[in-house]
Amino acid sequence: MATKITVPKLGMGTAPITLVQWCAKEGEWVEKGKTVLVVETEKIRHDIPAKAAGFLHIVGKEGADASIGSAAGFLAETEEELASLQKETPKEAAAAPSGKPAEAKAAPAAVGVEREGRISISPAARKLAEEHMIDLSTVEGTGPNGRIVREDIEQAIAGGAPAGAKGFDGREVEKTIPLTGTRQAIAEHMVRSLTISAQLTAMGEIDAGELMNIHKKLKKESESTGKRISYTALIIAALARALRANPMVNASIIDDEIKVWKSINIGAAVPVEGGLIVPVIKDADKKSLVEISENLRELTEKARNRALAGDDVKGGTFTISNLGPLGVGYRFDTDIINQPESAILGVGGITERPAVRDGQIVIRPIMSYSLTYDHRLVDGAMATQFIASLIEELNKSEA
Repeated sequence: MATKITVPKLGMGTAPITLVQWCAKEGEWVEKGKTVLVVETEKIRHDIPAKAAGFLHIVGKEGADASIGSAAGFLAETEEELASLQKETPKEAAAAPSGKPAEAKAAPAAVGVEREGRISISPAARKLAEEHMIDLSTVEGTGPNGRIVREDIEQAIAGGAPAGAKGFDGREVEKTIPLTGTRQAIAEHMVRSLTISAQLTAMGEIDAGELMNIHKKLKKESESTGKRISYTALIIAALARALRANPMVNASIIDDEIKVWKSINIGAAVPVEGGLIVPVIKDADKKSLVEISENLRELTEKARNRALAGDDVKGGTFTISNLGPLGVGYRFDTDIINQPESAILGVGGITERPAVRDGQIVIRPIMSYSLTYDHRLVDGAMATQFIASLIEELNKSEA
């Protein structure tokens, strides 16, 4: 019997899952345990391993949205079973919910309407149109309510619809990459964040001499304990205490009300393929430094292996973006707030910089910072007090 490749439920969300990439071709043999399909939500990219070995039959196409629990494809035990599946399920059939057969004239696998301006188009059709640089204003949609579907774009390509062969305004295009998945979600989230909040960025320097001493001490202790503590973990621990002392920075404006959060949940931005993701350390103020470090390490590993669950990226009340581990030195950025939070802290690497101490120019280890805050909720004095609290906590010798 064929094994169904089920669209998984990722976290607590119920929105359709995007089928990003099939890792094998139609009819190709797939070994058990091998990644057969990559799926994605707004925040999570997830690899689906084959639960059994078999010949792959694809139902939902790349770029399509599919309902949780539906069959994205099947793994047939024999070539005869594969042929039977290919005959039973239309090539363009949408992944139907478990136990419900797809209708004979179902829309393409990219179910759900997306809009580009006022043009209604399915994700699969949009992807194909972008690849071939088709002018959508010249395409007549034959789907429900005039939606443009994949067949419309294929017909436009075959019929020689106007396309930008030489690119746009004289610029020749080397390749076109659809704005989808994680990158699309980031783009939409960032634009929305700037639209709904009054963001202001304060920048400055922190003398990281004491922070380096603490890190050096903990690094030496780790030789016997095996508990490695990163700079990011140290900063998160200090942030948690500073947020406890400045509760309005740990708040959000939702529906014209200020919500001061009881929990201090700090998100740490992690770069991944296709963008970055922000797993959240819950109740950071109640965790020890070792617990924060281990939690951070676990979440970072899950993020890079695309194994985060929905709960891992939800509930944040403050975010930090540390560019130091990426080899970034002295720099400032205007980080964009992760809604609905009220602030985000960006820090660069620790570098040696000239500084004046006791009337003398000396070389000190300096860490740059950028605090972007929502001026509707946090004013300049409050932001200044928060940074002062953070610096005080970073200079504490207690780990």
